[in-house]
Amino acid sequence: MSPVPVLHAITRLIVGGAQENTMYTTVMLDKDRFRVDVVSGPQTGSEGSLIDEVRDRGGSLTILPELVREINLWKDVAAVWKLYRLMKAGGFVVVHTHSSKAGVLGRVAARLAGVPIIVHTVHGWSFHDHMKPWLRGMYIALEKLAASVSDAMIVVAERDIRKGLQAGIGNHGQFRLIRSAIPLDEFDPEIVDRAAVRKELGIPSDVPVLGNVGRFSSQKNPLDWVRVGAIVARELPDCHFLLVGDGPLRPEVEELLDVSGIANRTILTGLRRDVCRMLAAMDVFLLTSLWEGLPRVIPQAMAMRVPVVANEVDGTVEVIRHGKTGYLCERGDFGQMAGYCLELLKSSELRGEMGRNGRAGVREEFALLRMLSQIEALYEELLKAKGL
Repeated sequence: MSPVPVLHAITRLIVGGAQENTMYTTVMLDKDRFRVDVVSGPQTGSEGSLIDEVRDRGGSLTILPELVREINLWKDVAAVWKLYRLMKAGGFVVVHTHSSKAGVLGRVAARLAGVPIIVHTVHGWSFHDHMKPWLRGMYIALEKLAASVSDAMIVVAERDIRKGLQAGIGNHGQFRLIRSAIPLDEFDPEIVDRAAVRKELGIPSDVPVLGNVGRFSSQKNPLDWVRVGAIVARELPDCHFLLVGDGPLRPEVEELLDVSGIANRTILTGLRRDVCRMLAAMDVFLLTSLWEGLPRVIPQAMAMRVPVVANEVDGTVEVIRHGKTGYLCERGDFGQMAGYCLELLKSSELRGEMGRNGRAGVREEFALLRMLSQIEALYEELLKAKGL
């Protein structure tokens, strides 16, 4: 029996959770059963690129110049046409889309091309409460349209099912919860030399370190991160800060670090692919995102036995057990966030307990092979339902 041809479509192959999820699925699904190709837009930018890594891992990748993140009528129409032709020529039986733009255009093109099975992964909805009402309404309308031609929609957080249904997107039977997993064999504190990483970064071995890994973007809210860090610094003068990542808000972050007086104790690494090593240098992980699906960096930190302090938003509440593996906070309450960070930074015993709890909690639910088997099982279910 020939492998089932599957096409994954994504807007951008930047360094991020949705993109890494797509990469792992592409290169690690059972090759005897599925032949997986990827199509992506060309944009990368300050968030870095996974294009070369996908190819180096053996993924079959097509770059579609017209598939861009911004709304552009002519390019969007051209992208649908080219996706349609690609799907027709490739004889794809399954089209699996990711991210909002490719999610809409890819599913419309798949329907036009007569693709039998259309799947979409919601890595966090394209609409949120921080949008202008008219823009939010437009995105919801587009999600409704795309859902109407979808056989299944994967979500990484249960809250996204409720948010989708409340917005009138799809029906309950279309949604499937499949966590966005991580390679636990890489995120293992026992195989990383913490002292060596700190020495490499220029961080003293005996100081507390508050850290973060993520894009410097409005969603990730790095300016509030700096504000919380400044409060922590006033009470812990020897505390150091580690920010891993890059993005459009980096100039504002650097300026606020200077104004807050903690620039001399803050390491900005830029983009790093050795996230497990960076996490090993941290004592506490602070996440100030305004909205999320379920950020993979939380289970990554937990796998490295680093307790997490985060805003109580979306999927974060499903992975952090308050008081057991970290702390959940109200958005905008800098005092509360700083207080929890200080509590952890001052107590190695508490950090150790929460770190062990966190590692134990993610080992099963966020295992990479579990995610892959669940996706394969969904494809098989849909193929059987279609008589294919």
